[in-house]
Amino acid sequence: MTTHTAAPAPAPVATPTPALSGPELRALALRHGLTVSGARPSLPVYVRRLWSRRHFIGAFATARLTAQYSQARLGQLWQVATPLLNAAVYYVIFGVLMNVQRDIPDYVPFLITGVFVWTFTAQSITAGTRAISGNLGLVRALHFPRASLPIALALQQLQQLAFSLGALAVILFCFGEFPTWNWLLAVPALALQALFNTGLALVMARIAAGTPDVATLMPFVLRTWMYVSGVMWSIHHLEVTSRLPHAVLTLLQCNPAAVYIDLMRLALVESFTADQLPPHVWTLALGWALLLSVGGFIYFWQAEETYGRG
Repeated sequence: MTTHTAAPAPAPVATPTPALSGPELRALALRHGLTVSGARPSLPVYVRRLWSRRHFIGAFATARLTAQYSQARLGQLWQVATPLLNAAVYYVIFGVLMNVQRDIPDYVPFLITGVFVWTFTAQSITAGTRAISGNLGLVRALHFPRASLPIALALQQLQQLAFSLGALAVILFCFGEFPTWNWLLAVPALALQALFNTGLALVMARIAAGTPDVATLMPFVLRTWMYVSGVMWSIHHLEVTSRLPHAVLTLLQCNPAAVYIDLMRLALVESFTADQLPPHVWTLALGWALLLSVGGFIYFWQAEETYGRG
């Protein structure tokens, strides 16, 4: 007797689900309450979130400042030694070999003040270029306003300058510059410069996050900027003796680095008087500070969702 086994029924063929288009996916996500991961918040919300992280910003800046020279034998003394060594080199080259000091009264206080103030700006910019790329682990692991990083690094440079100002005051004493009421002008001058530096650090943080090669290029850019900012020579003397076009002299005078350097010289160096400054110098200083701090912050915020990706 032959037994016939019925053939198994064919498996049903799965009908492929049609792929959803972009608008359909967005509608589906919204229907179920999903939001974009790491989406950029509105500017007011972003500012509030950043303010809520103010304690982190201060602690991060202080920790970086403490750790910066922790492996060096001289430790925090390098904060003062570095600009002093630079000033010594510039004095030999420009003051002695090129005899620039012939036309500038109190050349050593003039030079030392310029070097300390310029170092504040240069290091803030350099720190800004590494704010994102140097902290990628933190950026990718935690959700927080990314502007916290360049702002904290700019604050670190301000703390470092505050430490160095004591040494600057001692040097000025040694060369016959003693405190006067003019020294109080250093406070608003440094406050405006700090705003300018923070804004520039934010700008450079965004640029360097997308183009890492910028960090390698910055030393050359900063060196060129320093040479045209009157750190080692007097823009006012150039204006009196040079035959440069008026437009070039105006650009040199309106250079923000030169503006903040000369305001500090006005405050600290007795022989540097207001007639050596461009007209409306305080308006210039305030304008540069507002333009870079507000504009730089908005520029950085616009790319908030892109940092740490790719």
